[in-house]
Amino acid sequence: MPLLREFKDFINKGNVVDLAIAVVVGGAFGKIVTALVSDLVMPLVNWVVPQGDWRKWELTPLHFRLGDLIGTVVDFLVVSFVVFLVMVKVVSAARLVPKPGEAPAMTRACPECLEMVPVAARRCRACTSVLVAP
Repeated sequence: MPLLREFKDFINKGNVVDLAIAVVVGGAFGKIVTALVSDLVMPLVNWVVPQGDWRKWELTPLHFRLGDLIGTVVDFLVVSFVVFLVMVKVVSAARLVPKPGEAPAMTRACPECLEMVPVAARRCRACTSVLVAP
């Protein structure tokens, strides 16, 4: 039964559970964004494109579905943009805001010897190098 024990240990690792949760949440988020694209963005594209339902465009007698490919690319671009806005802009902005009750940094590292010195110091007490104001 060592195989089952190893499998149980593998499943109980935190990163496997986190990955499973991320896949489920990512799937749900993808459905939301796909609905947003199909219900809000694509009607605008259909309004601009004179032929109407452009997702049904086909190329050559072999029925290459060019419209469906273009629609999928537009879906991907919108999903990527939303993920960029949420993950990069919102999360990085949240990191810059100090938490309530958190004091600003009172020390900084000397660029020469990496000793911690007060922020207002003009000279390092360990190596005596001149410090540039932050």
